Amino acid sequence: MFGIFGNITNPATKYPSTQGEGLFNFLSNLFKLAGLIGGIFMVFQFIQAGYGYLSANNDPKKVEAAWAKIWQSILGLVIIASAFVLAGVVERLTGISILKPSIQGP
Repeated sequence: MFGIFGNITNPATKYPSTQGEGLFNFLSNLFKLAGLIGGIFMVFQFIQAGYGYLSANNDPKKVEAAWAKIWQSILGLVIIASAFVLAGVVERLTGISILKPSIQGP
């Protein structure tokens, strides 16, 4: 039947967009949230260790404990940052996007 505005057809889409839906997007957001919380926690630990170092008053045990905490905080930040770098390298080499997943339908 011919209407007043003519024939209206649906646009042809081969694959509907599923960006922003599903388990992979949830896991990606969970990975990002864990990295953010871990990074904030490590920065807090680093500041707390610096305060412990400043308030050690040349006590060798307190200075040693503060330095150990500083190194552990730096190591934690390096591990968290390297996880995101590794995810970027995997995406670049294989094309599998860990941080921004997308699922293509049939």
